[in-house]
Amino acid sequence: MYKKGRSAVSVSIKPLEDRVLVQQVEAEKKTASGLVIPDNAKEKPQEGTVLAVGPGRIDDSGKRVPVDVAEGDVVIYSKYGGTEVKYNGQEYLLLNARDILAKVDR
Repeated sequence: MYKKGRSAVSVSIKPLEDRVLVQQVEAEKKTASGLVIPDNAKEKPQEGTVLAVGPGRIDDSGKRVPVDVAEGDVVIYSKYGGTEVKYNGQEYLLLNARDILAKVDR
């Protein structure tokens, strides 16, 4: 279960290997000047919150290499990385660890 502020999101999706489940930040709906941005003109978000992390990949020597992020981290990821998945009416992004570019400290 991931807790953000006062609300809680329960996720029963368990990523495999070095995959990471991310809840995307919603794209802006208005510009700074107040203009409404239509859906087809919105930028694809590149930021999200990590909800679940796989155990890591196994390298050539048979050792498990852990993923560098943890549940609750805010990350920036490759614009076209990952696979969008819909589960129980919610949309998530399933990323390979190599598609995560940075962690955001807040």
